[in-house]
Amino acid sequence: MSITQAIPNVYQITNQRANSFLIVEDTLTLIDTGVPGNTKNIIEFIKRLGRHPQEIKMIILTHNHFDHTGGLTGLRKLTRAEVAAPKIDFTLDKHIIPYPVYVNVLLSLPGFSLMKKSWILTVKDIDILLDGGEELPILGGLRVILTPGHTSGSISLYAPQKKLLFTGDAIKKRRGLQLPLKTATTDIDQAKASIEKMTQLDVETICFGHGRPITEDANGRLQRLLEKVRN
Repeated sequence: MSITQAIPNVYQITNQRANSFLIVEDTLTLIDTGVPGNTKNIIEFIKRLGRHPQEIKMIILTHNHFDHTGGLTGLRKLTRAEVAAPKIDFTLDKHIIPYPVYVNVLLSLPGFSLMKKSWILTVKDIDILLDGGEELPILGGLRVILTPGHTSGSISLYAPQKKLLFTGDAIKKRRGLQLPLKTATTDIDQAKASIEKMTQLDVETICFGHGRPITEDANGRLQRLLEKVRN
């Protein structure tokens, strides 16, 4: 586990290269829960801050992939947090999953089908279904922005007062900014349109599902990414 402070009172908790974000205010908010087994890392860090897991009032999931939802079951047992997540990703027809087609084929094979329950959460796991456009009472107003492509319902979260953007996996950070990994993305054209939507925000800090935050020239880097994907 490693800890990075993105901005004051916003901490990135990284385990097995997947990020969760803890927002520390009068109450605690968690964005994404990391890979299965990550619960203990999140709880350990909260206690290091002198806070208590029961202070988590909301858990927000950016999309329905196991490296972002894997710690939820454990956290459900230890907190009374409400879980908010994008409606589209968690109300899909049972024959449709928030992964590319080849993953759906894989999970239907003998020996792999048991993985499906841990890889894909359902609407029963969610308390608040987000349509996009909501503003949550976090960080002075945290806006829910639909940024589909990586999955059909992927969301990003934007705090205009802090000029802070959480992208989930809508952007891949690896040797610069890139489109999400194509082999794990359902619609690359949607992903490109979502990049354009993010360039319309005034951003100083960007937090990603994987990789360290960006704190310099955030708007410029988003614009250069848009120019690259348009070509």
